[in-house]
Order: sequence, then C-alpha cells, then structure tokens
Amino acid sequence: MKNIRIGLFGFGCVGQGLYETLNNSKNFSGEIKKICIKNPDKPRSLDNNLFTTQADRILNDSAIDVIVELIDDAEAALDIVTRALKNGKSVVTANKKMVAENLSYLVDLQASTGAALLYEGAVCGSIPIIRTLEEYFGHEPLNEIKGIFNGSTNYILTKVFEENLDYKTALSQAQSLGFAESDPTLDVKGFDAKYKLSILLTHAFGIHVPPAQIVNLGIDHIKPADLEYAREKGFGIKLIAQAKRIHDRVYAFVTPQFIKSDHSLHNVKNEFNAVTLNGEFCDDQLFIGKGAGSLPTGAAVLSDVSALSYDYRYEYKKHYNLGKLPFSNDSLLEVYVSFDNPHEIDLEDFESIHHKYFSFDHSYVIGKMCINHLLDGKWLNNPKNNIVLCANGTESSLGSLCVKALNAEIEELKKGQELLEKITV
Repeated sequence: MKNIRIGLFGFGCVGQGLYETLNNSKNFSGEIKKICIKNPDKPRSLDNNLFTTQADRILNDSAIDVIVELIDDAEAALDIVTRALKNGKSVVTANKKMVAENLSYLVDLQASTGAALLYEGAVCGSIPIIRTLEEYFGHEPLNEIKGIFNGSTNYILTKVFEENLDYKTALSQAQSLGFAESDPTLDVKGFDAKYKLSILLTHAFGIHVPPAQIVNLGIDHIKPADLEYAREKGFGIKLIAQAKRIHDRVYAFVTPQFIKSDHSLHNVKNEFNAVTLNGEFCDDQLFIGKGAGSLPTGAAVLSDVSALSYDYRYEYKKHYNLGKLPFSNDSLLEVYVSFDNPHEIDLEDFESIHHKYFSFDHSYVIGKMCINHLLDGKWLNNPKNNIVLCANGTESSLGSLCVKALNAEIEELKKGQELLEKITV
C-alpha cells in the first residue's frame, strides 16, 4: 500500500472523526497534509500550520494524492469536487445532498477525467452498503432496498417509545450527543434519508432520480395520540426509506411507517441504521451498523481513502448494463392520516378509505392514496396533519396504479388501437 497524502476540506464532526480513525489505524499508510477550514479563529487542538483558508493551496498542490471533502455546504462541496476531479485528483466525500443532486453529472465527470469519486460515508454511516451493491450485487436484479437510513430520527423515536420522552426532549438529547445538527430540519423531515435513497437508486437499480422527485415525509408531525395508537396495535414507528421494483418500474419514498414487532427493523434502535435487500437470487439480506456519530462516519471515509490506494472506483454496473428502468410515483400506498381539524384534509385525495375515526383529541383516516398526492405541500408541510405508512402499506398497494395514471394508460391503449385500425383499413 502506498502512502496517501490527503488534502482535507472541513474539520467538523466527521473531519475530526477521520483524523482520529486515521491516526489510530495500524493498517493504513497515510497522512493529512493540509486542512482547509472556513473560520481561522475557531480554537482547534491541532497545530495551526496544518490549517488554511485557501482552497487552492490544497487543490493545486501536486504533492496531495486525494481530496477529502467534508463540509456542509452542498454548492461549495460541488465546486471543490469538480475542480479536484478536473485536476485529475480522486476525491472522497460524505456530502449526500451534493452527491444526490448531481450524481448524473458526477458519473460523467469521472468518466471524462479518469479520476474517481467515492462516497460511502454519505450513506448509512458505518454500513458499507454502496460497495456491497457495487461488488456483491452488481449483476443481480434487486427487487427492493429499504431501511432506517437516518440515525438521528431513529434515536429520537427510540427514546420516545422506550423512555416515554417527549419529542423535543429526545431531539435535544440527539443534538447534545452529536447525532443531530443544531438545525435538525434535514433529519427530522426526511431529507437526509431521501438524499441517501436517491444515491442508492443508482447503485441498486441503475437509475438517477433527482431528490426533488422523491416523496419525503418526516417524524416532526407525529403526535402523542399517534404513538398511543401504535402501542395499542403493537407497532413501532420508524422513518423508512424504501425503493421497490415492480413490473419493471421503480417506486421510492421516505415516510414514517408502522413496524410490526416481528419485523427485522423493529429492534434496530438508537443511532443505528439498517438496510434490507431483496434480490432475485439472494432473497433477503440485512445489514446493521451505526449511522450517526463522528467515528463511524469517519471510519467509512477512511475506508474510501484506503480503497483509492488500490485504485478502486465505482463501476456503476447497473447504470451502464441494465438499461433505463422507469421511475414512477403513480402508485397507491395505504396510509394512516391523523389530523386536528377535518377541514385540514381532503378526503378526495384518497382513492379508497378503509376506516375513519373522529374524537375530540384524536381523529384519523386509513385509506389508499397516490404517492403523487404526497408531493403536494398541503400534505408535506401542514404540521397539523401526520402521515404514517400502514404496516402492510406497500405489500397490499404498491404497484397498483392510481386512477389518473390508469386512465392515462387506457387512453394510450385506445389511441394505439385507433391507429392500428386506421393502418389496417
């Protein structure tokens, strides 16, 4: 293994985790030569000579082998990664928003420059799921990938269910432990899990789906009455990211879901992540590991840096070999919707309703709704409404076309039939 000289951007939680894991690893030959930071006045435990505020001192240094990008700003991260790849330097990043929103461009950029971009640390912390998909399942058709992709929300839900903490107290604990940011929006509203799911769609199914096209509902609207309902039914609640291939279409979404007590994800607790796969040949697989925290993510980043020393790169086998599977939101999900005021919801958005319950302190409707409707702001952003996918919400509904989509397909068939009749005549 050759000695790797690293240029690091960012020295926050993950950057410090990388520094600690690198300096305590006995099987890695490398060093951080320079660290680019934003605030030079912030007290740091390392020698000031190691730090710089000038990106060019790293990007244009021919003695640096690998660029590691670990900053929060997705736009600035893209600029760093782009410049590094164009300079012929391979890059490791943990910025899932930047990767998810620009993956198609980044795949093409790698092909044109010959440099490699690795981002295992961007998805599910310490679980090596991207490399597993690339290497072990690179040629196997997958039916489904789903799981708990966000350690912060899983920690919060664990504390709420097991210790009866209120949401705000559990969130505060997650923040104090470094599992959640001071602004937890990306975590609790499901954006973080959605970015990760968008990335995995490329490696699992070979398709690039921009995050904006994927539904993400969070846990910030969950009410005490919803928790009580779950307990009465013997369910847990987890924030689940899920993608499924049905009849050569791929569906994907992030939602809170009721989880039965015998489900493999039910007992995945605290900051742990879990990923389940179902393949044509391998059947069901389960991967569990810490998904939040400085050291687990730092270790994933170090693993990528180490892989670059062996000239490893993603081959995107399914993207290049499978052809283009269509992505769709034109399918039904069975959902539980709770609300404070009946005027806050539109029952016309349901394609069927199975159960309704109204009381002064807890009202809800259970029925089937099209995924496309959940992209509407009145469902995504109304804090008075909470949506949870039912325990059998995908098995019983997913793949069933919404009425509008079904009518559109019928119209296309009619046009095709009319054209065929004209040609025949």
